[in-house]
Order: sequence, then structure tokens, then C-alpha cells
Amino acid sequence: METELKKDQSVNTDVESAKDSFVHGPKYINWIYKLDNLGIETRGIERVSPEEREELSQVIPKWKLFVETIGLWWAACGGLTSMSSFFLPTLLFGLNLRDSMVPGLIAMIIGCLVPAYTSTMGPKSGCRQMVSARFLFGQWGVKFVSLVTIVGGIGWSVVNSLMGGQMLRAINHNVSLDVGIVVICVITLIVAIFGIRVVLKFQTILSIPLFVACILFYVVVCQKMDYIHDSNELVKEAGYSAVTTRGNWLSYFAICYSVTATWGAGASDYYILYPEKTPSYQIFLITFLGIGIPSTFVAIAGTFCGTIALSYKPWNDAYNEFGVGGLIVETFSHWGRFGKFVSVLLYLSLICNNIMNTYSCAFEFQLIDRYLLYVPRWIWATVITVIYFVLSIAGKNHFSTILGNFLPMLGYWITIYIALLLEENLIFRSTVTTRKLHEREFDDADDEEDYDKLYNWDNWNDPKKITMGLAASLAFGCGVAGAVIGMNQTYYQGPIAKLVGDYGADLTLN
Repeated sequence: METELKKDQSVNTDVESAKDSFVHGPKYINWIYKLDNLGIETRGIERVSPEEREELSQVIPKWKLFVETIGLWWAACGGLTSMSSFFLPTLLFGLNLRDSMVPGLIAMIIGCLVPAYTSTMGPKSGCRQMVSARFLFGQWGVKFVSLVTIVGGIGWSVVNSLMGGQMLRAINHNVSLDVGIVVICVITLIVAIFGIRVVLKFQTILSIPLFVACILFYVVVCQKMDYIHDSNELVKEAGYSAVTTRGNWLSYFAICYSVTATWGAGASDYYILYPEKTPSYQIFLITFLGIGIPSTFVAIAGTFCGTIALSYKPWNDAYNEFGVGGLIVETFSHWGRFGKFVSVLLYLSLICNNIMNTYSCAFEFQLIDRYLLYVPRWIWATVITVIYFVLSIAGKNHFSTILGNFLPMLGYWITIYIALLLEENLIFRSTVTTRKLHEREFDDADDEEDYDKLYNWDNWNDPKKITMGLAASLAFGCGVAGAVIGMNQTYYQGPIAKLVGDYGADLTLN
């Protein structure tokens, strides 16, 4: 254990010494690092050693970490970001309430299994999610995966920013869509750059008022439940064939799966402070329930609201004029100023989701090239914010199109990743396989216990001691080829996907 600790410390020391050379370098670089003294988190993708986490556990008990993690997930998943996709099955895909609810909830719950599993890597490794992916894709293959993760995080941030802009404009018609986008971007950046401890506290504090706001949303939605029958009749009158309906059903299934599954790209980022010996089942359950319960809670309300809006004219008009954000504000309109206050609370849920995207994506830049590791994390968080701000302004009038076409794309890659990770852990690195290959090395119980760890996490930053990733990269490419023939998007329909109904069906995730 002493030898392992020295190795781990030497790797982190190399990184820190390299950073020091920048700190004491030219003045135009020096000022960047001095901002760390303001309390901004200085750690990048460097591994948090078991010894560090053990010391931290003496200060922060595990039960408190569990509470803060539950608050983190509830704030991120129990708000408008998760809800946004569930407004669309009737308004965009022409599905009745039954055909909206069944695929939406099933897909969303299945998607929760992905981050629940990937999160278990956090306490074991002390590494960020994509850092641990180096042991699967290698030093070079993980660069591409990191780029895909960055695109995914930025895409979700664009969705959040656009909905936030819609909401503020609906609350106050004198406020432009651009202002609502700016507010989300600025608050997100301020919280995200201060690091994991601030993120956990911020999300936990906001989770309570957000929960109350969602209950109030249920109240206003349930007052219009009589219109669901009228909406179902309008869907029936549209006269979609059975095959077309099934195709829309499958496409909607892919979107809802992506809502929760895409958390798998960064789930373990929020567990690197947990003690190494934290049981995996505890991490799995807290993540599955932490994402699944709030997502289900808001999904049902969103589905009811979207279905009602098809036949209830005031809500339908608000949707057509201001988008999903306007629809949400309109539901509270008869409550006057209090209704606007509740809408603002729900607006904050978009910021909570954005914070996690910005925080996690900042680490992915440091995996693209070893020299980028020496650029402070907060710089990358700023770069990401600027990128999604510009994209939000450019796409501000195309919310539903972005949401409907972008989310399934994220589901494609995360499904390939989780399939490869399961194969790696359950087949190639399984305890049974490992023991058969190395049974002669188990001379005593201590050796056997150490080998059950399956990964040597000390090598997280040593390309020579981890896989080249050729097999995983080739398998990933095969998965992409499969996605291409089954995808169903506005800009491209796969040869198999276009055969289903009048509008095709997204078959890649089904």
C-alpha cells in the first residue's frame, strides 16, 4: 500500500510541479492561477487518493455526503430540464396520454440504470468519469469520447438556456429572450467555477423550494384534467396509421431514455469524495433513486400538461407564442404575482441542471491533450459557457427542433459506452476471470483482497501502463455504424428507420 501511495503521489506531484512552472511564469499567465486564492476549486482531473478521502471522511461524515448527493440530483433532475421532453409527446409526436405515458416512463427508468452503474466507479477510483474511461479507450481513444461528452453537455446547456429565456420573456414581455439566456449563463458559471463542495451545497439548498414549486405545478395542471379527453379525441381525429403511431412511439422512447441515461457520462464526478470502501450497492441505489424519483415526479406532470395544452386554447396559444417556457408560465397565470414567483423558482431549476453540465464538461477539455491539463478548470468552465451562450442566441427560435433531434444523439453514444463498460467489468475484468488467469499469485488472503480491485487506479495518468484502447475504439465504431442505420432525425433518416410509418422511427435505442 505504501508503494501504491507513493506512485499516486508522484503522479499528482508531477502535475502540480508542471502547474507551478506556469504560476511562476510570465505575468500574463500568472494572474490566471492567482484567482485560485478566491476559493475556486484548483483540482482538475487529478485523482483523489484513498488517503485524502479517508481524511475527508473524518471531517464530513458519509451520511452528510449522501444527503448532499440526494439534494444534488433532485435539484438537477426534479425541475424543468427533465420535464421539458415530456411536454412534447402530444404536441410534437401526436400521441395520446396513454401512448405518451407508457414509453416516457419506461424509457426514463431504464435510462436511470446507466448513471447508477457508472457512478459506482467514483468511490472505487477517485477519478472523474471520463478519466476512468481511459482504462477502456486508452489515452487516445478517450480524446474522442471526451469531445462527444463536451458536445452533450453543451447541448443540454443550450436546451436549458433557451427554455429559461422563453420563461423570462413570458413572465415579463418587456424582457427579451437574450436576457433570460444571459442570466442563466452568468449564474451557472459563478457557481460551477467554485467546485464540487459549492455545487453540492447550492443544489441541496435549492432542492427544497424546487420540490415545493413542482407540487404547485401539479396543482395547476390537475385543475385542467378534463381537457385530456378532448386532447385524446383530437389525436384520434388526426388519423395517424397504427404503424406511424408506433414509429412516433419509438422516437419518443429514445428521447426519454436520453433524458436520464446521458448522466452516465459524468455520474462518478460527484462521488470522488466518498471513501474508497463505500459499498457499490449504496452508490448504485442513491444514484438510481436520486435521478429516478424526481425525474418520474416531473415527467408525469409534464406529460399531463402537454396533453392538456393540445385542446386547451390559452395554454396552446402560450406554447405557440413563447414555446415550452411560455406554456409553464401560462399554467400559473391565474395566480397572479405568486404564480410568476413560482415560475421563477422553476426557472432556477434550469440553472441547477446547467451547473452540473458546466462543471463536468470542464474536465473533459483536460483529457483532450496533456498540455490542456495545466489550464485551470475554471477557464474551461468559462469557455463552455461562452460556447453554449453563443449557440443559444443562434438557435433561440428552434427549441423543439433542438430538443427532439439532439437528445437521441446523446443516447446513442452513452448506450455504446455503457455496453462496452459492462463487457469490460463483467467479462474481461471480472473477479472470476482474473482469478483464473492469476490464480498462482494468490499466495495469501491479502494479495487476493488487493486483486479484487480489478483496476490499478494509480496508473490513471500513465499511458504506458493502461490499454491502448484499440478493441474498445473499434467496437465503438461498430456501434456508431449501427446507430446510423437506425437513427431518425430531421437531417438524416437511417435506411431501416425510414421504413416505419410516415415519419420513420428511431430504432437505435429500441
